[in-house]
Amino acid sequence: MKIDLTGRTALVTGGYGAIGAAMCRKFIGAGAGVIIVGRNSQKGAEFEDELKSMGGKAMFIQGDVTDKKGMEDLCAEAIDKFGKIDILVNNAGINVSAERRGPIHEFDDEDWQNIINTDLNGVYYCSKPVIRHMVSQKYGRVINVSSIVGLVPLRNQCAFTAAKAGVVNLTRAMAIELAPYGILVNGICPGSIMFEGTRNLFYKDREKADRMLSHIPLGRPGEPEEIAGATVFLSSDEATYMTGNIMTIDGGWTCGFARDF
Repeated sequence: MKIDLTGRTALVTGGYGAIGAAMCRKFIGAGAGVIIVGRNSQKGAEFEDELKSMGGKAMFIQGDVTDKKGMEDLCAEAIDKFGKIDILVNNAGINVSAERRGPIHEFDDEDWQNIINTDLNGVYYCSKPVIRHMVSQKYGRVINVSSIVGLVPLRNQCAFTAAKAGVVNLTRAMAIELAPYGILVNGICPGSIMFEGTRNLFYKDREKADRMLSHIPLGRPGEPEEIAGATVFLSSDEATYMTGNIMTIDGGWTCGFARDF
């Protein structure tokens, strides 16, 4: 199945990170224009050049999803430059490093605020101005990136778990509210996806890697492209009767134990 998004414009937050970059490349490959959003101007500009070298229409706009006024301005700039926004992917997210994780009574308050502000508030702040535009054009596709920890909590990640669980139900609430305007809203819950962060955190150490893989029936981590493919599908006319859906892409992790006791 070849998905054609020619004439559509996608805005992707966290757009030059591993998963976000894979999404942007998939959108370009499907014919969509892409607006890359992120905080690092150098990385964003370099990735914009990469997408343009693929023959696509792309633009980086520097922005921080925790900045409400900044997101309003960014949305206005994106519409001014591209004419419209058809697809919004709320992909930006953070977590703390392994050494900063701990039970709730020891968890750092500043880390809590930073994660909630980015992973949950950021979805809200970026969605509001884009959705107002989508309501006016009576068309839109919104994909919110959560995590399997938003469905099945993991120890020592209270803030990340709370934020991602919030994204799951925010997605469902948005789907109910926006359906009358022709706007479809769906979520994606990735499992363990291989990129630099997870490689350093889990997969460099053989013992840690084995523990991680023991939870995954498919016996391997996912690749960013496997999340990106679902994102493009949810943005297409192949998914016109899907809204409020939470798509879990985790190699079977949340099905249950992958190994016998």
